Amino acid sequence: MKYLFICILLFGFFTPANASEQHLESYISSFDYEARKEMKMNSEELIKLLMEGKAQLIDIRFHEEHVAWKVGYSVNIPIHELPGRLNEIDKDKIVVTACPHKDRAIIAMVYLRSQGIKARYLTDGLIGLAEHLRGDNAEEFVYTMDTLKD
Repeated sequence: MKYLFICILLFGFFTPANASEQHLESYISSFDYEARKEMKMNSEELIKLLMEGKAQLIDIRFHEEHVAWKVGYSVNIPIHELPGRLNEIDKDKIVVTACPHKDRAIIAMVYLRSQGIKARYLTDGLIGLAEHLRGDNAEEFVYTMDTLKD
């Protein structure tokens, strides 16, 4: 939660006075327990939504991190490139931001919400997702995702 507070402060002080600031202000002004719950998603929920074609996973790690360890079925948009690459985000789906833990994912989620995009962050991070997608879980997931492509 401390990361969210830091994000809110940073975006509040350093964003220009425009529509995104109004989105952020509106988001913060209406923030309640339901909004707190709605901004989060764990790996199990993410996998289910990906398999249903209802979510898009955005890996916001730096390019070098992504090259060293790729996450299948994700779009790599490093956090510092996010503002210039919003056109790659499927706004018809739930957008889930992820990094190894969750610190950068929270910042990315807040930014996307300030842009009016329905975004969540992966609470157990990419490390938790990798743990969840082992053995039989991986086989079922990959089969289903490959079927969605066809």
